[in-house]
Amino acid sequence: MPAAYDPHEPPEACDLTTGVTLVVPAYNEESGIEGVVRRLIGLHWDTPLELLVVNDGSTDQTGAILKGLEAEFDNLRVIQHPVNRGYGASLRTGFTAAQHGIVVITDADGTYPEDRIGELVALVHDGAEMAVGARTGDDVNIPLIRRPAKAALRKLASYLAGRPIPDLNSGLRAIRRELVMRYAPILPDGFSFTTTITLAALTNGHAVSYLSIDYAQREGTSKIRPIRDTLGFLALIVRTVLYFNPLKVFYPVAGLLTLFVTTSFVFDLFFIEGAPNLSDKTVLLFVALVQILSLGMIADLIDKKSRL
Repeated sequence: MPAAYDPHEPPEACDLTTGVTLVVPAYNEESGIEGVVRRLIGLHWDTPLELLVVNDGSTDQTGAILKGLEAEFDNLRVIQHPVNRGYGASLRTGFTAAQHGIVVITDADGTYPEDRIGELVALVHDGAEMAVGARTGDDVNIPLIRRPAKAALRKLASYLAGRPIPDLNSGLRAIRRELVMRYAPILPDGFSFTTTITLAALTNGHAVSYLSIDYAQREGTSKIRPIRDTLGFLALIVRTVLYFNPLKVFYPVAGLLTLFVTTSFVFDLFFIEGAPNLSDKTVLLFVALVQILSLGMIADLIDKKSRL
């Protein structure tokens, strides 16, 4: 029987010589930030380990707590945003400032199991460009009201990306820094940062691995706005795939229009009294079909040319 995993020891078969930067975005997380920092600082591996906390314009005691912790720990660096700029903007700040080639991101609310970080880093050393902690374990505390929307978005994203996605926007992952810097111009400032980098990686052939993890009850108040953020995620998924694999979006729309055109054409020929004649509706649907196919092919050509 294999020995139990020890988060304070380097993962097996993993060359941890390049160093790891841990990035934690924090906005009004006075309830959980100290515990998260202390647990991350406690990950003593035989490798350079840097902890960056980006205080994103917090208005509670988060800044004061971080100031005290920074004075206590030499390998903790706190970066201040004067105003709240968003989750994605905080991560981008962290990746830009990171001193090491592998960057691990996690949240400041205590929901993610920091003791699984070593396994994620090991997956990156084994060849993954991004290793994601998928919230599919036995103890996952995601509110029931959010689960249907999350499942629907995940199914849509999996279809558009062309492979199953166990967790679309997990906030615990180990990523090669150059992967994020490559796509930095399209990464948003908000919570959709992780969704965007996931789709960008999958639709461009980057190696992405998943590790099943638990997800604890958060400390403090969630910043997620269910309806607004769900609609935003939906638009983001379609927009990101349009950017990298436009035919995945245009072909289903063209297929639906083809069905409408065929149905309208048959109705005009066989179910309207008098001489057979095409209706304005059929003509308009046909023109729309031609336009959609043309736009799809042009978008695909632009995408392929940009990769040359």
